[in-house]
Amino acid sequence: MVKNVTFFGCSQIKPGDFDYDAAYQAAKLLAQNGYLVINGGGPGVMKASSEGAKAGGGRVIGVSFNPKDMTHFEGRDPSNPVDQEILVDNYVLRTLKLLEMGDAYVVFNGGTGTISEFGMAWGLARLYFGHHKPLILYGSFWHEIMETFGKNMLIRPEEIRVYRIVTTPQQVLEEIQKL
Repeated sequence: MVKNVTFFGCSQIKPGDFDYDAAYQAAKLLAQNGYLVINGGGPGVMKASSEGAKAGGGRVIGVSFNPKDMTHFEGRDPSNPVDQEILVDNYVLRTLKLLEMGDAYVVFNGGTGTISEFGMAWGLARLYFGHHKPLILYGSFWHEIMETFGKNMLIRPEEIRVYRIVTTPQQVLEEIQKL
């Protein structure tokens, strides 16, 4: 049963950007329906999902760490309104904790950090196929990406069956409620 939903996505987006507003609305809908939102405690999609969850009357857990010698990591955003912060030692442990705590994942557009989080979530879904945690990919651009993987990589049939592509916050809620 899904109770906790982890959000992944770009840390560089701001209010008014498509993905920021979509993450906010999706988290708000989820919170209004009793789901706990989890994110990395940073800016962008992480902050948007926290703000949305709070607007929906929900709670948020942020999983973060204090980066050392990382010149291109956003770190914890003190304006991200998490209810509880879990501090881990490094980026890998942060990603693993985000994956562990979520019962389902919503992945928005992002850069290399989002790609690594998506890759781990997708790989775990394949390994635990049939008992996997749902993977929701937000945005129509995912169709082309996933088709390219299918055409150019050695993708197994079950790997295509572990994710859903959605384009509205309402579809995020609907996919999670199906579980």
